[in-house]
Amino acid sequence: MLAEPAPSLSDLALGLVVVVLALRLGRAPGPHRHWRTAFWWVGIAALAGSVHHGLIKHSERWSGPSWALISGMVVVAVSYLLAATVAEVLGPRHGRTFWLLRSIGIVAYTVLAVTGHAGVGALLACESLTMVCILALWGWAAWHRHPMAGPVIVALVASAAAAATKAIDPSVTRRVALDPTSVYHLAQIVGMVLLYLAVTKPRRPDRPDREPRALLR
Repeated sequence: MLAEPAPSLSDLALGLVVVVLALRLGRAPGPHRHWRTAFWWVGIAALAGSVHHGLIKHSERWSGPSWALISGMVVVAVSYLLAATVAEVLGPRHGRTFWLLRSIGIVAYTVLAVTGHAGVGALLACESLTMVCILALWGWAAWHRHPMAGPVIVALVASAAAAATKAIDPSVTRRVALDPTSVYHLAQIVGMVLLYLAVTKPRRPDRPDREPRALLR
């Protein structure tokens, strides 16, 4: 019997959808390879989350390490989202910019760890700083009329809205036989589908594919 049926099954649904999208991205010629890798890590993390909620939650011993491992997968996925964003917005040769922005979340977590506040929750909170950097880059791209900016921002906002559903009072979600975590998983499917559509949208012929460095001129 599943320990947490609704979160387990909703995470399974999210994982399967994102894995299918990752497979489709592998056959699409336009998107940068980092997008595909990010989708794979999100899908794997969701599938692992399904196992965590369904089976591993039965074990007090392994529940903590399991959640820490899944959180690490999320960190890797966010890293690839940032890498894809830097490549699309600034150009593929801006590795230093990627590491500069990536270090924001890492340094923040290091400070928390040194002050005795380390933990999975703190790690994920610090990753939100990286997501802010991603949104800021796409906001800058939108200002310069990057063709991908609008759709990507809509997708990221949808994902952020999905995350906000975890704060919904359980008495509200109980009306539809779900809990906030399950609602988050299902809502996140919308965000990932929108992101897939954004990165696979045909590029305008008057803008060379993946030449975002023109924004810096």
